[in-house]
Amino acid sequence: MLDTCSKQSAGCTQYYNLTLHFDPQQQFYNLAKLGDPRYDRLPFSIRVLLESAVRNCDEFLVKRSDVESILNWKQTQTQTVEVPFRPARVILQDFTGVPAVVDFAAMRDAVMKLGGDPEKINPVCPADLVIDHSIQVDFNRNSAQFKHTGSFFFRSDSLQKNQDLEFDRNKERFQFLKWGSKAFRNMRIIPPGSGIVHQVNLEYLARVVFKYEGYFYPDSLVGTDSHTTMIDGLGVLGWGVGGIEAEAVMLGQPISMVLPEVVGYKLCGTPDKLITSTDIVLTVTKHLRQVGVVGKFVEFFGPGVAQLSIADRATIANMCPEYGATAAFFPVDDVSIQYLEQTGEKKLAYVTKYLKAVGMFRDYNDVSQDPDFTQVKLDLNTVVPCCSGPKRPQDRIPVSDMKEDFETCLGAKVGFKGFQVAPERHSTAVPFQFNGQEYTLNHGSVVIAAITSCTNTSNPSVMLGAGLLAKKAVECGLSVKPYIKTSLSPGSGVVTYYLKESGVMDYLFKLGFEVVGYGCMTCIGNSGPLPEPVVEAITQGDLVAAGVLSGNRNFEGRVHPNTRANYLASPPLVIAYAIAGTVRIDFEKEPIAINSEGKEIFLRDIWPTREEIQAVERTYVIPSMFKEVYEKIEKVNERWNSLVAPSDKLYTWDPKSTYIKSPPFFDGLLQPPKSIHDAYVLLNLGDSVTTDHISPAGNIARNSSAARHLTSRGLTPRDYNSYGSRRGNDAVMARGTFANIRLFNKFLNKQAPQTIHLPTGETLDVFDAAERYQQAGVPLLVLAGKEYGSGSSRDWAAKGPFLLGVKAVLAESYERIHRSNLVGMGVIPLEYLPGNTADSLGLTGRERYTVIIPEPLTPRMTVDVKLDTGKTFQVRMRFDTDVELTYFHHGGILNYMIRKMSEN
Repeated sequence: MLDTCSKQSAGCTQYYNLTLHFDPQQQFYNLAKLGDPRYDRLPFSIRVLLESAVRNCDEFLVKRSDVESILNWKQTQTQTVEVPFRPARVILQDFTGVPAVVDFAAMRDAVMKLGGDPEKINPVCPADLVIDHSIQVDFNRNSAQFKHTGSFFFRSDSLQKNQDLEFDRNKERFQFLKWGSKAFRNMRIIPPGSGIVHQVNLEYLARVVFKYEGYFYPDSLVGTDSHTTMIDGLGVLGWGVGGIEAEAVMLGQPISMVLPEVVGYKLCGTPDKLITSTDIVLTVTKHLRQVGVVGKFVEFFGPGVAQLSIADRATIANMCPEYGATAAFFPVDDVSIQYLEQTGEKKLAYVTKYLKAVGMFRDYNDVSQDPDFTQVKLDLNTVVPCCSGPKRPQDRIPVSDMKEDFETCLGAKVGFKGFQVAPERHSTAVPFQFNGQEYTLNHGSVVIAAITSCTNTSNPSVMLGAGLLAKKAVECGLSVKPYIKTSLSPGSGVVTYYLKESGVMDYLFKLGFEVVGYGCMTCIGNSGPLPEPVVEAITQGDLVAAGVLSGNRNFEGRVHPNTRANYLASPPLVIAYAIAGTVRIDFEKEPIAINSEGKEIFLRDIWPTREEIQAVERTYVIPSMFKEVYEKIEKVNERWNSLVAPSDKLYTWDPKSTYIKSPPFFDGLLQPPKSIHDAYVLLNLGDSVTTDHISPAGNIARNSSAARHLTSRGLTPRDYNSYGSRRGNDAVMARGTFANIRLFNKFLNKQAPQTIHLPTGETLDVFDAAERYQQAGVPLLVLAGKEYGSGSSRDWAAKGPFLLGVKAVLAESYERIHRSNLVGMGVIPLEYLPGNTADSLGLTGRERYTVIIPEPLTPRMTVDVKLDTGKTFQVRMRFDTDVELTYFHHGGILNYMIRKMSEN
């Protein structure tokens, strides 16, 4: 039993006369004892925010008025009310984790220079960093490796080869992270080769209920990856934030957020037996994009939720950024507890008792528990097999329409659904030699087929479904053409375990889907090289080649430079399109292939049913697998264990390093922000410019500014590695800013990582143009359209422009995390007033812009923009909260934290 204790603490606890409970030594804040009818009608996600506010109320960072605002959510949700939130923990991956540790190391140096104690720069909020973004698909069954004779050879050691190369490339980064794990308290590192951050979080790191410093409270987190929302599927409230904001949270600063609206998403009905969770999430993504949930929480309810496994819910929550919401919450229910039992969690008694005591345990079949929120509905019976693409995750296409849709996209005007290929070129065919045989590539030919990403590899139903489909395909005599780059990158060792135990791994291997690594890999753009004959054929025919992946992002230039069309699909469909060799196929009417006996085999002949999959899952996905994998996860990597790292509290920067460099962010620490006078426009961009466009994560092109810099430091192209791996070095990352080959700049009217240097009219790489402007002492501006900064929560998409001298961005709208990152770096996010755009105002981008910063500043205030042409118009300054204004006055959030630490 959970007994009552009479102890009370100061602040909000006393204000609300709450009672603390213990079991037997732990205590908790029992919000159910408020006796306020408003609490029982709150969405469950808002109850988590309320509990955090009550527990952390100190009348300084968190005030009683904040608690009242959250409790009064039904009225305040539409009033742009600012509230603080202190999550229980922070999670990072290495692409964002390395720059965070670099910033911490540099902040220690800065605090010491200001006369403070450098060891005050230390995480006070528990943080886990999972190394999962560094491994690439350099080796697979074809591996793009050829003998000097040009003959192809098969590899069965791809996993070991990729892991060895990962370590060789990233040894310096890994040493630095290991130093960080020693130098900073409260920071745990999960070594490379362990799995994908969000799957490890789901299967291992999640607590559901925190038990810390004498208290029970809901597990919650923020992460430096936008797909942190995957954990919402387990009933743990979490979402992605910018790396800069996460660093402040780690140092004890609460997140300042606008209290969100909550859209209740009701699931009802039963999905067809051939439907996968991927089909459901792609349907939800398109639907919620149409509804409009940007900046809102989505909370799932209804009897249909009870039919979904935690893996299914996690798949839906994972793609929350793709439908634009901040969080996609599934409150804890009996299915959640069953998942904890399956994954080996033993301390379950207090989880259920605590959540029921505070009114946070859900029965999806009990309508009396439904909160008061806006409701949207989806009947699961209406979901059909589908993919999304060719350039955005929200562009869902029923599989039955894929062939027709691709044909339409092929000829349509260049855009999200168009490639503008002339009609006479639609049937272009390019023959090429591979492994001594002749093949032909056409528009729509599949050249990458990757089972990848935590979105799907965390879900046994789709992974076992892929294995069963592979088994049936092999038994029917089907195969995958050898030039197609196939890969399987599980999100954890548990996946490999149950695929082997169930007997389907051998069949996946026979189709080329061997395990190539444990990490994001193709989903993040670490797809590795394609075979040279394939690249030559694509280039020769200017072909729109296709990639099919079980990922969550398919933006232009992300998956691979040579795959212009990229489709998100379930793992079984990835294999299906690999066997077909093209996306120009109607699976309902055309055979997927003809076997060696001349028999036509249709997809329906080899597609496993839900009942078949569930029978295998019940038998082979068992608790002992999770226990065996995770009890040794932090020690299983021998190369990591033997890695020697410094033990000093201050990092000794190596001037020769091309991976780790002390950043210049704190050089102007004492300089107040200034108004912007006569700024030139560096880039004139359109809609949906992603963080991949702004700061790419993939390979460094040999003709880029970053490549020239690395060459000048003595590196050869094979040592360039990726932009993502170089995020600890500002010299590389500044040169990589706006270096995506698919960036469309209106100044050039084409895709290229270049711009026009307006004073001279020269076309230059973006970095080279920015460098000239900086040498002349001229501030810069970026013009953009809707959804600027959509995609990954990439702090370098704000740090890079800052280093290029960009003082402000003027856009029609912003992705939530990216706007926050800009604020964190002191870059002003300006937004056109409703009805205004660059076109409606007649802006060409060739004007010079002046923005006067008035005093005092207030959140979301309008300011004047004056042009050298004499024209003046108003824009909104997107500092949304008073706290963000405080950060801006200090030159950014990190500068604010340094001053705060030094003064204290």
